[in-house]
Amino acid sequence: MTLENKVAIITGGAGGIGSATADLYASQGAKVVIADTNEQAGKKLEGMIRKKNGEATFCKVDVSDYNSVKNLIDFTVEKYGSLDVLFNNAGIGIRKPFLELDLKSYHQVIEVNQHGVFYGIQTAAKKMVELKKKGVIINTSSINAFVAMADRFAYQVSKSAIKMMITSAAFELAPHGIRVVGIAPGSVNTDILQFHRKEGTLELARRGQMTNRLIEPEEIAQVVAFLGSDESSSINGSIVKVDDGALGFKFRFDQKQSK
Repeated sequence: MTLENKVAIITGGAGGIGSATADLYASQGAKVVIADTNEQAGKKLEGMIRKKNGEATFCKVDVSDYNSVKNLIDFTVEKYGSLDVLFNNAGIGIRKPFLELDLKSYHQVIEVNQHGVFYGIQTAAKKMVELKKKGVIINTSSINAFVAMADRFAYQVSKSAIKMMITSAAFELAPHGIRVVGIAPGSVNTDILQFHRKEGTLELARRGQMTNRLIEPEEIAQVVAFLGSDESSSINGSIVKVDDGALGFKFRFDQKQSK
């Protein structure tokens, strides 16, 4: 598996799954654009990668703004002359009971998680077609696209929309040689689990997976690296569940104890 000389954009690239993926891609020879709203963390990661002789550049982006995403795509091509991989990874989660979910919170999650992925897929695909590149667009969905949990309505709706965007876009972009795929992580040891730490329910997240542990971001990055490589050429229009068996084994049982 090699990413040598591939040009890759990673949104939400300054932390968690994104930063682990940026580091891995660069170590495998890719030229990486770290795209995030967090300029301080993004530039710090850029410096760390460069110290290890990797190639990385930070670009500030707001994925909920179409023009910001388009500028990110243009910046990347101007910087590196090509675009092979887009990892639509930026996302947020706001936990509120359905009857208490305000419009501001709902729209905030939808604009980042759902609209942001559409903006990324479309702007990247247009540029790949223009460049005649047979690229791949990878998107972060979630196991919550497949099973519902309490207090996550907007998040689950947005991640479910990503599931259909992957299938639909893959169908239309296949004639151009562009693959569209996704990942559905389980409970990953990132900041998005802060609510579990705050509420003392981290053990519940662990027990919801086969090996009774949180998945590390570096493990997810390995899957994203495979999907971005030519070796995954037969995977298209589908989502890889990176959940340590949560959906197929313990997940539903443990939700009975979630309150």
